[in-house]
Amino acid sequence: MSWIAAAALVAILPGPAAIYQDTLREAKALFFDREYASARDAWNRIREAEGPESDVALYWIGRCSESLDQPRRALREYGEFLEQKPRDRALAEEALTRRFALAAHLFEDGETERLQIVRRGLRHPSPKVRYFAAFEMAALGPEVGREAVPVLKEILREEEDPDIVDRAQLALLRVDRGALEESGDGSRRASEEPRWIKLRIFASGASKPEVSLNLPLALAELLFDSLPDDARAALRARGYDSDSFWEQLKRQGRTEIIDIEGDDGEKIRIWIE
Repeated sequence: MSWIAAAALVAILPGPAAIYQDTLREAKALFFDREYASARDAWNRIREAEGPESDVALYWIGRCSESLDQPRRALREYGEFLEQKPRDRALAEEALTRRFALAAHLFEDGETERLQIVRRGLRHPSPKVRYFAAFEMAALGPEVGREAVPVLKEILREEEDPDIVDRAQLALLRVDRGALEESGDGSRRASEEPRWIKLRIFASGASKPEVSLNLPLALAELLFDSLPDDARAALRARGYDSDSFWEQLKRQGRTEIIDIEGDDGEKIRIWIE
């Protein structure tokens, strides 16, 4: 091959920077297309290339492993990402909160040593991280969740976001109702007749809801009263007295109805107040 032909070939071949950018676009596209195994391979190539996005590659590798339902691997990868002391503070906090959620699930599966990961979060300087750790601890039940009470009470004192305050109140109801009453808010709300059904859906690792819905209790009661007879019969077959359901619910005062986690790690909470 002549030197002229060689030079022409070099000119038309993509350089390292172009290849890197192509791989970066591929990694992002594969992740958002939910092709997580392929996305993880692409992010590993980004990491090895040591380009401008290499420092965040481990975060996305962890996200892929988490989405592939490999919690132990994801926990380790998020940890390795944080050990790099990432410059992106928001991404570092996101990795921390995702670690808390993973560690809490593994604790529930019997890996009790994982609780230390969440427990350390209660002392973190960032309120967002501290609050999320408290919510995860409280979700593990009263025995474990009592450790989170000081942070939950801090939220009631300091936080202005009503969704986060509501979440802290529900957590205190779950682990220590007396602590909520001591805060001065629980006893007042308990004495009021509930007026709202509230629904919140949180993405995995998020402290603020993606979906927020407040439905007047009177409207919900009206809709329930309009149920056809076959639906009422189905409810009775499941042990629910449709004629007295709402009265029984209102007599309970502020209470949580549903607290579940979806297939993708999102949390769904429904309560009345």
